[in-house]
Amino acid sequence: MENYKILIVEDDDFLLQMYVTKLELEGFKVFGSINGEQGLKSAQREKPDLILLDLNLPEMDGFEVLAELKKNDETKNIPVLILTNYAQKEHIDKCLDMGADDYLIKAHFVPSEVIAKIKTVLSINQ
Repeated sequence: MENYKILIVEDDDFLLQMYVTKLELEGFKVFGSINGEQGLKSAQREKPDLILLDLNLPEMDGFEVLAELKKNDETKNIPVLILTNYAQKEHIDKCLDMGADDYLIKAHFVPSEVIAKIKTVLSINQ
């Protein structure tokens, strides 16, 4: 799995470090960004295999990052999993309509479930 690169865009440093650690223990190569602008630049530079994206971000929110990712030929096919506290149906529908692969509400998923979802999206045998 070390061939798979994951980008996590999350402004909560504790959550970011927790997911980086857990994914690295699973064998993924992980990059972290603490704001939307940095996350977008990392995605364009690193071309990750999957992006975990929070919506509530400084400088550029997750909706803006998702829109930019999906309109750029180099990043539009990268799977994006939204990982956020926003549970409103309109947020969920908007992200899925914009091209997100799934929408995970932080309070409803423990890290092992998020990792299982990542493996499913990447079609990695678990």
